[in-house]
Amino acid sequence: MGSTNSFNENPPSINNRIFNLILYSLLPISLICLYFNLFSLTHSPTQLLHSTTIFTYHSSICSSPPSSSSIEKDMAYDYEKSCDYSNGDWVSDMREPLYNVTTCSTIKESEKCTTNGRPDLGYLYWRWKPSECNLPRFEPNTFLKLMKNKHIAFVGDSLARNQLESLLCMLSTTSPPYLVYQNGEDKKFRRWHFPSHNVNFSLYWSPFLVHGVERSNEGQYYNTMFLDLVNEMWARDVDQMDMIVISIGHWFLLPSIYYEGDLVIGSLNCHELNHTQIDFYVPLRKALRTTLNSIIERKVAKGNGIDVIVKTFSPAHFEGDWNKGGTCSKTKPYRKEEKVVGGMEGEIRRIEIEEVESAKVKAKEFGGIRFEVLDVTKLALLRPDGHPGPYMNPFPFANGVQEYVQNDCVHWCLPGPIDTWNEIFLEVIKKWE
Repeated sequence: MGSTNSFNENPPSINNRIFNLILYSLLPISLICLYFNLFSLTHSPTQLLHSTTIFTYHSSICSSPPSSSSIEKDMAYDYEKSCDYSNGDWVSDMREPLYNVTTCSTIKESEKCTTNGRPDLGYLYWRWKPSECNLPRFEPNTFLKLMKNKHIAFVGDSLARNQLESLLCMLSTTSPPYLVYQNGEDKKFRRWHFPSHNVNFSLYWSPFLVHGVERSNEGQYYNTMFLDLVNEMWARDVDQMDMIVISIGHWFLLPSIYYEGDLVIGSLNCHELNHTQIDFYVPLRKALRTTLNSIIERKVAKGNGIDVIVKTFSPAHFEGDWNKGGTCSKTKPYRKEEKVVGGMEGEIRRIEIEEVESAKVKAKEFGGIRFEVLDVTKLALLRPDGHPGPYMNPFPFANGVQEYVQNDCVHWCLPGPIDTWNEIFLEVIKKWE
């Protein structure tokens, strides 16, 4: 008997036919994939690293990467696109803040909400999510590198101080600041130095920006403002400043008399003084315009540049009148659809934005002077839970619930929502630089 050959005696099975068909079809597909992968190596590493397009290669399907022209188009779009950080929503974020009251020494006692006994900590675990883009977490080392050898001044009301203290705390996680100057016990004029990067931060108390006399418990119950004269307490140092961050608003809501030159142009809530009653919008606009024009004039005269950022109005959250037992007891943010910027805070914000845009036009003919808005009104409006409230003082309910407990519903706990202002602040600087 001769030997048998199973391959000759039996026809191929259906499985063998399928296997052979797959084997033969994979060969040309593999060659095509190899060709396009070699082609992609002709792109420069810089193009591939900076493109925001994500290439995904699947084992079963080979698709060629985009051409170099499409990558360059994406890059140009990414660099030119300006993110609107002012519109968005607060979303839950369980990451710990960059700092706390024990790791930062520059926090004012009335803003140490946790050590003052505030029992709820949920206000710490929210992140601002812009509608059209991402807001990166604050990078203290990046901020200091960009500001190396510069002097940044925060000028205005107590929210300028509040923001600066937040910024110092965030930066101190990388490098410690040193207090090198303070004026008197009120500490309204202070300067800190970061020797690691030779950066100086100054605080100038000037709630009107222009020259004026503040109301007091011992003196007049109204403010006096000279709307055409900038306050020299800070303006005389403009030549030493590389950047100014401006904050005004709340002091303009108080009873005031307004001067231009030697003439009273009106007053707010000073009925017995027989002046023309006007609202505060026009005086606020005039004060801000005087300030921005003065900065331009002084810098042009010296021939050097400066960057100016105007922070928009940060609304208070008193439930009731601030001086009649008003409180702010909410423990969660509003959703974006619950609150819309309008009314008084919307009008103040509009004035601030318009005056900055006007200053941009004036400064353009000189060069070297840049203006920008730090628009925090919407994100601040949505955070009624971020204020010290009754915990502006230590353990206000230690002896039981009192009939009247003072609340702070204007300033912000540290750490807290105000840290987001400085995250956006850094993005503005990165865009400039």
